Amino acid sequence: MNTTLTGALIGAVLAFAALLFGFWGFLLVAILMGIGALAGRVLSGQLDLRALAGAFSGRRTSA
Repeated sequence: MNTTLTGALIGAVLAFAALLFGFWGFLLVAILMGIGALAGRVLSGQLDLRALAGAFSGRRTSA
């Protein structure tokens, strides 16, 4: 699936949520989609949580 199609699908889901549930439902769906995307990256091995925590705590740099 290319990025254009992915973006269109995400936009459609968020628009549907906004129409059905209003602003707060839209916000909740957007937050949960973000959490799901992060969980998917962690499970697929594309995101290392230890390195991310180290970068935010100042123990490691990205360079």
